Amino acid sequence: MPLSCQGEESLLLAFLRIQPEILTGQCRPFEFHSQSCFGGTSSYRAATKASHTARAVQTPSDLPRRAAFGESWSGSTSTEHWGKMLFWMVALSFCILLQIVEGSSHGLWDFHSGSFVHSPATFLTETQGGLHRLPDHGGREKATRERDWHRQKRQALLLGASPVENTIAVEIHFVDSSLQDIIKSYLNNLSFPLSINASDPTESISGIEVTTVCNSTVSNSTHCYCEDGYRWPDEACTNPAAPEEHRNCIAQLPSQGIYCKQLPEDTGEIYRINMYVRLNIPFQEALKNPSSNLYLQYKSDLEHAFTVGYKILQGFIRAIVTKFRNGSTVVDYVVTSARPIPVENASENVDAALNSSYHLEPTSFRTTSVEIIGGTNISISPKPIFKGDTVTMKCESRSKSITVTWANSGRPISESRRHSITSAHADGKSTSTLKIRNILLNESGEYSCAFTEQNSLTTLVHLAEGNINVSLIQIVASDNIEMVCNGEKRELSCCVDTEMSFFDVHWKLNGAINISGTNISTFNCSQYVLQANESQCPADKSGTRTTYTCELSTADGARQSKDITVEYLREAKVTLMSSANGQISEGGNFSMTCHSDVSNYNKVTWKIQNGILVTDIDSMLYTTTKARNGAESVLNIRRASQNWTGTYTCTFFQGSLNSSAQLAMQVHPLPLKQDIVRDPIEAIILCPGSQMLKCCIAAGGTENYNVTFVVDKRLSSIQNGKRQEGNFICYTETLRYNDCGNAGQDFSASCEFRNTIGGLVQSSPISLKLAPKKTVTCNSSDIGIGETGAEVVKPCLGGNSSVRGNITYRCDHTWVRAQNSCLSVPVNDLLLGAESLVFSPAPVQVLPTYLKNLSSTVKTEQKDISSSSANLEAVVGILNMISVIPVEAENETVANFLSTVDTVISTPTDTWNSVTNGSSQLLDSVERFSNSLIAVNNAIPSVSLENIQLQGIVMANVSDYNKNFIFSSLSNLNGNVLIDEMEIERGKLFQSTIVSVAYSNLSRIIPQDHQSKELINGLVISTVVKANQSEPFRIQMTFAKINKSLINPRCVFWNFSFSGDQGGWDNTGCESKNNEESVSCTCSHLTSFSVLMSPAGRENHAESQWQALSYITYIGLGISILSLVACVVIEALIWKSVTKTRISYMRHICILNIVVSLLMANIWFIVIAVKEDKMEKKICAAAAFFTHFFYLCAFFWMLSLSLMLFYHLVFILHNISRTTMKAGAFCLGYGCPLVISTITIAVTLPQDSYTKKDVCFLSWDKYTLLALVVPALTIVAINAVITIVVIAKIPIRSIGERSRNDERSSLYRITKSFSVLTPLLGLTWGFGLATIFEGSSIVFHILFNFLNAFQGLFILLFGILWDRKVREALLDKCSVSRWSSQTSKSSMQGPSAPMLSISSPFSRALNNLFGKAGKYQVSTTESASSSSENTSNAYSLLT
Repeated sequence: MPLSCQGEESLLLAFLRIQPEILTGQCRPFEFHSQSCFGGTSSYRAATKASHTARAVQTPSDLPRRAAFGESWSGSTSTEHWGKMLFWMVALSFCILLQIVEGSSHGLWDFHSGSFVHSPATFLTETQGGLHRLPDHGGREKATRERDWHRQKRQALLLGASPVENTIAVEIHFVDSSLQDIIKSYLNNLSFPLSINASDPTESISGIEVTTVCNSTVSNSTHCYCEDGYRWPDEACTNPAAPEEHRNCIAQLPSQGIYCKQLPEDTGEIYRINMYVRLNIPFQEALKNPSSNLYLQYKSDLEHAFTVGYKILQGFIRAIVTKFRNGSTVVDYVVTSARPIPVENASENVDAALNSSYHLEPTSFRTTSVEIIGGTNISISPKPIFKGDTVTMKCESRSKSITVTWANSGRPISESRRHSITSAHADGKSTSTLKIRNILLNESGEYSCAFTEQNSLTTLVHLAEGNINVSLIQIVASDNIEMVCNGEKRELSCCVDTEMSFFDVHWKLNGAINISGTNISTFNCSQYVLQANESQCPADKSGTRTTYTCELSTADGARQSKDITVEYLREAKVTLMSSANGQISEGGNFSMTCHSDVSNYNKVTWKIQNGILVTDIDSMLYTTTKARNGAESVLNIRRASQNWTGTYTCTFFQGSLNSSAQLAMQVHPLPLKQDIVRDPIEAIILCPGSQMLKCCIAAGGTENYNVTFVVDKRLSSIQNGKRQEGNFICYTETLRYNDCGNAGQDFSASCEFRNTIGGLVQSSPISLKLAPKKTVTCNSSDIGIGETGAEVVKPCLGGNSSVRGNITYRCDHTWVRAQNSCLSVPVNDLLLGAESLVFSPAPVQVLPTYLKNLSSTVKTEQKDISSSSANLEAVVGILNMISVIPVEAENETVANFLSTVDTVISTPTDTWNSVTNGSSQLLDSVERFSNSLIAVNNAIPSVSLENIQLQGIVMANVSDYNKNFIFSSLSNLNGNVLIDEMEIERGKLFQSTIVSVAYSNLSRIIPQDHQSKELINGLVISTVVKANQSEPFRIQMTFAKINKSLINPRCVFWNFSFSGDQGGWDNTGCESKNNEESVSCTCSHLTSFSVLMSPAGRENHAESQWQALSYITYIGLGISILSLVACVVIEALIWKSVTKTRISYMRHICILNIVVSLLMANIWFIVIAVKEDKMEKKICAAAAFFTHFFYLCAFFWMLSLSLMLFYHLVFILHNISRTTMKAGAFCLGYGCPLVISTITIAVTLPQDSYTKKDVCFLSWDKYTLLALVVPALTIVAINAVITIVVIAKIPIRSIGERSRNDERSSLYRITKSFSVLTPLLGLTWGFGLATIFEGSSIVFHILFNFLNAFQGLFILLFGILWDRKVREALLDKCSVSRWSSQTSKSSMQGPSAPMLSISSPFSRALNNLFGKAGKYQVSTTESASSSSENTSNAYSLLT
């Protein structure tokens, strides 16, 4: 329970604050935590003045010994007198304090004032350690105290701090407790400051406060309590853990010097003092890791030492180690306090509290900065804050600094487009404003502003912190709605998770139909009520969507909106009309048109109700389009049956709104043409005689038909009758013929069925022929009569049923069954079921069931199907009919269809040969079925059977389509289909369905071209793509070879339009590449593909022979390249020696360019051969271009050389300058090839016909190769003619001189000339003409490859080294004594003279060639020399 502190005898303790100077101190905020007397914890804010404080306390030794004070003034003393006495007592105490400070030798003082007796007083001074008695140690202590006093005053003046303020504790003891209130009242009414020294008016009493009151009780116990604003310190409490509210009263007299302490003022300030201290120990790397054991141990020990050392400072809260740094070991820590504390005074305590092993350096304590939190105010607006708001944060501080730093979560904020900072100082305070425009969500967090002051001692930071939370305006809008324009009301709403009053609400609308509503706001929602009438929703705008935007905004710029879509629907007016006016005959076609005046619709459905049976009509049977005045759905029925009788309902859906129309339709029975059984089908009538004609239909119908027979396009007036035969109703007529004038002529008859509404159907014709009785050799009551060789066709009637087909009988003295094309009953039932299914209202729904029955029946009837072409043809026809019906790709459904195909593929080849176009129809059926598959769960099932496999995929994204097919039963015969990612993207095949089907045994049943020896040598693979929109793309397939001995592969596809729509193999758009085990095909379209290969091989030559040709080519080209390089080197060495004359110069110019061009062409040819498979398309085209260009250059330089030879042989005396000849040669040698090759690539490359697909050379298929062949063969032909002229002219000898040497060397010259000219003029390329023709002998190929592959070697041998001048020049280059050799050569004459001289035999031959008689003589030296040059240079072209 609370302690009572009332009693008779009292003690009063008052504090006097005495200042020698009246100055104002500075305040520093801090936070103080203390333990209360009864164990509670209190936390409060206070302020203190930064000044040195001394306190003197007059303390009695015990309370009873001071009772005289109360006794002498008991009762009658006035308040004013007591106040004056107290004042002078206080003044006297101050004087005593001054004497103490001055260093008086007396520590105890006694004083008296009238009867007011003061007991001996002990004066205490207050320091950080508490109250201490002031000792007296003579003059030395006096001097020390005097120095301390003056030092404090100097520090106060230098640092600009507050003046020295001394607090004196005065203890007053009296008996009458009533005096307490008198004294308190008097002290409270005093005006401060009070001067106490007339000579020094600055020394004054600044205030008097009563702190502690002690009362004695009747029971002789003492209770001491604290005045408001004061509490007992811990040392006065028996229980230091007592709560704060129980620390104002104690039941005992406190120890000497202990009194109530003033509570710190709650200024709201916290001081964070950033400090560091040094440990004289080596730094360890583990101290960098806050989770290491060493770090945690150091942190714990140091924080404990800091807490013990600093807790003696009033206002200390905590000390936290922040990190360790290198430099011995530097400890960074933060001291937090509730007021400014002299941390430097506690350094020794910290050192003492810390284990000596840390080697703390006492003099290393440093303060880096002081952060003051709380004295600076921060305000934030608006509240709450939303994304997009403009937020203003304002800081106000008592600091004089305008150096302000703003930060967000520790990150400094600088000015930017969205951030602005303004700072100012006015009216004694500093302000800074941070404005953030269009604030973002990630800018939430703690913001701080720091005013920084710098002085010589430390950095003072006035810090304020505030937290903002930026939230998004979370709008929860109502769902999109459909609104029918019929007057109903609908409500839109948008709600938030806070009060709607924070926002301005705006509803905006945008759409073809703009209907405004009414806004109603609640606490956190805005509701928008709409109402629409039919007049506001035009029919042509029904289904249009209007966007209603609920926009919320704040006054500070935040804005958020949500869109709600309203689809306005107007109920449609639907009408239904029929082209048949409500009734139609069975087998007829009609259409029904459903029209809506509203063009908008999501879907359209058709239904038929016949009694209680309601059938949904499959969407494949009707089409719906939008029109200007609405929408229209047309249902087309190609063949009406009883299934189409009923009430039709057409419904247009607009979302959840639907509008319908109905119309009844009656289908009247009428037999189908193919269901009318004729007997006979073909017959011979005996003339004169009669023939019964019969038309039967299935019994069971209720319709009464009017049946007539038409004979030779004339209606018969005779109808013998109607009778039932088994399950048939038969109508008959007997024809009688007596006039046999038309015997032998054919005529026809038919029957017509007409129902009650006039529906008419005519049977297939009955073929009849009159025969005289004398020619009849066969006669049977069941079959009829006939002449020898005549045929009669009867229907397939058996017992009570009939099946499709017929039986043919041939007359061979007796009737013999020639052919039976009757279907088996199960197959016939399947055919009838397929026809009914295809023309039923719901074929898609019924197809899976039918396919199951089809598969099982075909397997059961496989024997009959294999032996009957009619059954096989019927099954193929069934597959063809049902393949167009869309069906979901369930595994069972797909397997049933393919199982039927697999069974019929196994049918013997002979049976297939009897079915016209059967295999082509089967391929077409499977392709159409694949295209009709509807993926289930975005998947196509894989089905693998003995003869057929199917795989597919739905391209949900862009990736490769890669499917492998393996038939293990056929030695793992396999194939692959690939459409790579690039082609998928190019063809826009994403979101498409791709299905591939592979056949292993289709080659048995596909017709072969007997004129061609090509065979199917792999699988047959078909691929279909079902896409909404696609572009051209390429598909790659790989076919493993069945027979690896076959070669010359050709990739082909089945062209259904070939051979009169019977189909055939076509290779258009496909390219092939032959590998050892397989053939790769690349095609630019889709259908069924395979590979054809010939057993004859390439051009009817064995593969080994072609391999030998390849070896010849590569070896020859290698040797030629080396030889051509040698030619270039030789020409470079001897160039000056052999090009002294104009003609020899041009000759070597031509030879050198031929060599270089041929060298480059051969190099490119080798590159193509080696890198062919690794070349990209563009690089391949470039390689082909350069090969083409350099080969043309070689040929045109050969032409230049040939024309130059011809010119000098014909025009001996005609001179052309070297420059002109060289210019003409270069234009012809490089200009023409460049033009031809450039035009070729420019024209053919865009059409993808420049190169072969498998070889980087000009394409022969597109005749691009003619750009090389035509110029080359033309040049070869010209050069051949010139060579013949030269060879023919050289042997003619001069008439005037018959040199024996000329005769002996005639044959030699011919041989040499031919050997030189053949490689230089490219005559060997003429053999290529023989290789073009199909079936050419392998000899021509070998000869062509050998001569042209080694052309470079021949040029080196015959064009270069055989030239005597070249040899002499080479020897001259290699001879050590060139000068002596040249001198001896120049003096020689006779047969060894150069052939260039005028006296050479060849020059005389040239003279005779051009009509010169006898020796060629000249009259002058000049003319002789000129003539000599012309004739000799002409020959030099050959040598």
